[in-house]
Amino acid sequence: MTRSARIDGFDRKLLAIVQHDADTPTEILAERVGLSASAVLRRLKRLKADGVILANVATVDPLRVGKPVFFVVALEVERERPELLGRLRQWLNADAHVQEVFYVTGSADFILIVAAPDVEAYDALMSRLIADNPNVRRFTTNVALGVGKRSLAVPIQVWNQAI
Repeated sequence: MTRSARIDGFDRKLLAIVQHDADTPTEILAERVGLSASAVLRRLKRLKADGVILANVATVDPLRVGKPVFFVVALEVERERPELLGRLRQWLNADAHVQEVFYVTGSADFILIVAAPDVEAYDALMSRLIADNPNVRRFTTNVALGVGKRSLAVPIQVWNQAI
């Protein structure tokens, strides 16, 4: 998808709805958006093909699957050469415990959100990170004591109102 993909008001409304419930029946989507069910299906198919919709996923309650510990990690690198950053990004993307990776300004170069079953598993992950990526200078860790909100929904401006 190019950044200039055409997304109209109907697409925006669809995206706002399916971000919060991808299981919403087509008939309900059609009613809420003001299109036919077949038009909604065509639009969703196009949005997926264009890479606007990246995946349809289920949000899992962490308390019901082993209560992982969440860590917010500030990571600093030695050099910001493209090939070194690319290798680090590949490593981070390949590990399932690393949930989110943000390349940021400020004292850290990356902010990571990591979910691990316990502190020992987190420590092992970070030991592998350092061993496999000599360009990592250091990292600092914050342990989440509680989770107030988790979301990957992108705020979408729809017909002059945020949804």
